[in-house]
Amino acid sequence: MQKQLFNGKKTVQGRAIFLGERLDLKALEKTDYLATPPLVVPAGEQGCAVLFPYGATVLFGLSPVEEASFLTYLQPLVVDPFASPETEDVILRLEDTEGVRVENGIIWLHNFSIECLQIVADVLAKSVVLAHYEEGTGKIFDQIEPFADSLQRTTKDERWGKELLRQLGRTLSIQHKIVGRVEIIDKPDLLWDAPDLERLYSRLEKEYEIGERHMVLERKLDLISSTAETVLDLLQHNTGLRVEWYVVILIVVEILLSVYDVFLQMRA
Repeated sequence: MQKQLFNGKKTVQGRAIFLGERLDLKALEKTDYLATPPLVVPAGEQGCAVLFPYGATVLFGLSPVEEASFLTYLQPLVVDPFASPETEDVILRLEDTEGVRVENGIIWLHNFSIECLQIVADVLAKSVVLAHYEEGTGKIFDQIEPFADSLQRTTKDERWGKELLRQLGRTLSIQHKIVGRVEIIDKPDLLWDAPDLERLYSRLEKEYEIGERHMVLERKLDLISSTAETVLDLLQHNTGLRVEWYVVILIVVEILLSVYDVFLQMRA
């Protein structure tokens, strides 16, 4: 279904926001929405919002006051909201030609149909999710680096055990979210029904480097996982060796006590 928005405007402001871990959209799916999936609902006087269950929303055609009002309305639906949500701004402009152009944060579209907005929103939402986890992975890298450096000096420092387990858990959690929930590298289901939008999606995905950023993030996460697992294995190995030494010492003590007991008996 084609539906024009924005009351004939030729330039529309868009903003993607990664609000939290998840959006509970069940209540909104029962209201008068414009399209689904992804869910598109009216917002402001002439704009709309595209909502994703993994916690991102993309707003089109909203004034600052309307944006603030809509985000306040969404607050009860955000599960585990982020203190500083990742955002990305874009400008949409109409162009008479059939081609797709993207340059310096401006996307030229042939029309402002809901299907086009859904495709744009899909890419922008993935971009802010990647940006969020790129920053989080960078922080984990900073914390993992001392562990790797310590291996050059000793493999017997057990201070890192619990912290490494936490970092490993965070890494696995990020991998689960970007692959399982967000499906970063998967094309939107909308393209099955609207194959003519394939070119738009491919151009935007390339412009925002979704595939490349996902691969880089995966490599970093794999490196963090392997580093954490290596250090934990070494710590476990050292613990095993120490237990073996304890057993040997106990056996030696027991032998010495037995010899001493025999010696006392011989003297008696």
